[in-house]
Amino acid sequence: MSLLSFRLKMASSETTPCEPVFRGRDYFKITLLVFAISALWQSMHGYILPVRILDFVPESQKNTYLGLLTFTGLILGMLIQPLAGALSDCSRSKWGRRRPFILFGITTAIMLVFGIGGATSYIVLFAGYCLMQAASNTAQGPYQAFIPELVPQKKRGLASGIKNLLEILGGIAFAGVSSVFIGRYSRGEGSRWLWLNLGLLGAVLALALAATIIWIKEKPCSLPAEKKSLWNRAFGVYKIDLKRHTSFAWFMASRLLVFAAFTTIQQFALFFFKDVVGVADPAAASFRFLVISVVGMLAGAYPSGWLSDRVGRKPIAFSAALLGALGILLILVLPKDVNILLAPAAIIGVSLATFSSTNWALAVDLVPPGEEARYLGLANMATAGGGALARLIGPVMDFANNRVINLGYTIMLGTCALYLIAGALLLLKVRAGRS
Repeated sequence: MSLLSFRLKMASSETTPCEPVFRGRDYFKITLLVFAISALWQSMHGYILPVRILDFVPESQKNTYLGLLTFTGLILGMLIQPLAGALSDCSRSKWGRRRPFILFGITTAIMLVFGIGGATSYIVLFAGYCLMQAASNTAQGPYQAFIPELVPQKKRGLASGIKNLLEILGGIAFAGVSSVFIGRYSRGEGSRWLWLNLGLLGAVLALALAATIIWIKEKPCSLPAEKKSLWNRAFGVYKIDLKRHTSFAWFMASRLLVFAAFTTIQQFALFFFKDVVGVADPAAASFRFLVISVVGMLAGAYPSGWLSDRVGRKPIAFSAALLGALGILLILVLPKDVNILLAPAAIIGVSLATFSSTNWALAVDLVPPGEEARYLGLANMATAGGGALARLIGPVMDFANNRVINLGYTIMLGTCALYLIAGALLLLKVRAGRS
């Protein structure tokens, strides 16, 4: 028996008499869809959209058009997810509160995936992508509530770790597939490679959707329905009662800073290897850095979630953020050699996966009953906000580099380390969740 199977079996046997039975396979049932969603967006953002953009816009303006497209979609998805989550929180459908939203959102996203292939202009591509973001986040907001609703309190760290692990695996698997298929399409070997890639993504989404709808049995909601109009519910989606949920506000601030640091490193890695390390092929060097980071992520994702059920979420998330700061400081002080820099890459990967797993488990503990999907959607707004914050340092880097060679990269790395340290310290303000 593998270590993972043994731990899942042990976890499923640790249910107290007052808790519902939650077996090992149930962890995969409630996290399977995240594999397909991760596969979709890693393929779209990494390969499909950058190549499809070139079918419609000049080569010299590709970054501008791609940035406009993805930034708009990011903002739209960031707003839609907590809204859909809040609407599902107050739903009383006989199908369950979450499954109707998941069915509608993923089915619509599948149709729009093929719309990306059939786009005849940049405007059509832009509209299709934004609608696909809206559809995907309509499903993802309600879907995220399954962990706090269905997983016993003492097993949520493990469930969050498995969710993070499947997210990583989905992204890795389909990044590899898409790099081959879209590479052939971009070399002019025929549109069939594009359609094959899109068809495979659609099939994976459809299978994950069917499994989720069939396998997951929602609990009937025992909370009274709120007598609010649809407008009042929508207007209050983005509000947090700071008096009642102060810890959640500190949690979001911490999450924003930590993910801003990790996203900044990812965003500017290629230019760092080009300008500071001076390698001949910066794309290959940044890919090696990414691969080693992913290995570290795979090593940290599952064990950290499992361990957080035993020693608590905050100590592990706090340590993970500081470990990430250490990895970044090592990049600053170590010789600028690609092979040497692979060591801090592994440290950063372990840090990211460990923080992601335990921090999400902490979010699940903090969400108030009856508003699980809305608050988890707000937690992901902090993630998206971190991504936006990461891009703001670009002009600062250019300004500094134009005055002192590569000073901007030193400022960037130092800022990322400060983000992580500040994010760790903000976690100390978070009080324990509903346990």
